[in-house]
Amino acid sequence: MMKVRYPFPRNAVSLMRRVYKHGIPEVRKEFARWREQANLIPDAELRYQALDSLGNKQFHCDGGSVYAVANMAQFHNLLPLIVAFQTICDYADNLSDRPQCTNVEDFRLLHQALLDAIVPGVEPKNYYEFNSESEVGYMSTLVKACQGYISELPDYDIVYPYLRDLVELYCGLQTYKHIAPELRQATLMEWWSEHKHRTPQLYWHEFAAATGSTLGIFMMFLAASGLPGMNDAAAKQAHAAYFPNVCCLHIMLDYVIDQEEDQHSGDLNFCDYYDPSIKVIDRIEKIVDWARADVQQLPGASFHLMIVEGLVALYLTDPKVKTQREVRAISKRLLRKGPPMRAFFIINSQVIRKYL
Repeated sequence: MMKVRYPFPRNAVSLMRRVYKHGIPEVRKEFARWREQANLIPDAELRYQALDSLGNKQFHCDGGSVYAVANMAQFHNLLPLIVAFQTICDYADNLSDRPQCTNVEDFRLLHQALLDAIVPGVEPKNYYEFNSESEVGYMSTLVKACQGYISELPDYDIVYPYLRDLVELYCGLQTYKHIAPELRQATLMEWWSEHKHRTPQLYWHEFAAATGSTLGIFMMFLAASGLPGMNDAAAKQAHAAYFPNVCCLHIMLDYVIDQEEDQHSGDLNFCDYYDPSIKVIDRIEKIVDWARADVQQLPGASFHLMIVEGLVALYLTDPKVKTQREVRAISKRLLRKGPPMRAFFIINSQVIRKYL
């Protein structure tokens, strides 16, 4: 039987060559385009938030570009789609983070833009209906851009149900985590109780973390891009391989390195919800193992393993690690136990921070 050949990079060197040559330069071009659009927003506050999200969260799209370079035949659709979708996420998150925003319906409607973005032909709404500000053009243009790129993906109809599930979960988290702090935990736990049968190995806050990652969404975009053998079973398998464990690893690593910063600012950090008898390092190590085991079941598993190792290397070599004793211990333990591939990504993480 002939072995199916996937378009993924063959190894870590090949992956990073594509990221440096194609992914990051194209992200820069897309950001320049969206910055021009953001500068046209009439409302000063909304314009500031849009430009701030573009200025401070570009690394989200740099990382997301690995899914675009995984299939260069559809790079021209995948890369701008990932950038536009992530830009909606970051802009809506900026708007929701403001202290004057406390209305659940406001958060829900802002993030409705993400659900509209994945359905070609749906007309954008007034996403600021419950907001004192308003603008016509920027958010709706982002939504329509996503719809246009999605309509060009050959297997989108197959992937759509699994993509929608992840987007709905993402919107749920963003709605509930921004409500008043005194209501947040109870509301998130009630939401988790509706879904905990899907993730019995995770605590409520780990489930919430998993829903906050866009990696599974980007994987669904890639799955829709004409990969060999794509059908309902393959799409379901890709969804299950990323959610919950790869997605949980992504966001929990982010919270691990942000513990000190979030403590000073009073921001939500899911690491704070572990029982004192549980060591964060043990849970992160388990989640790494689960994520690795999950992606090894996928066709083209070596690419997905690179994603897992890249996440560990990127987050645990962050400069924030040095100032936090417990986080340093987590970093040393995980980085020491990793395969040679992880060492390669450690070097690349340092290069990216220094030069990009």
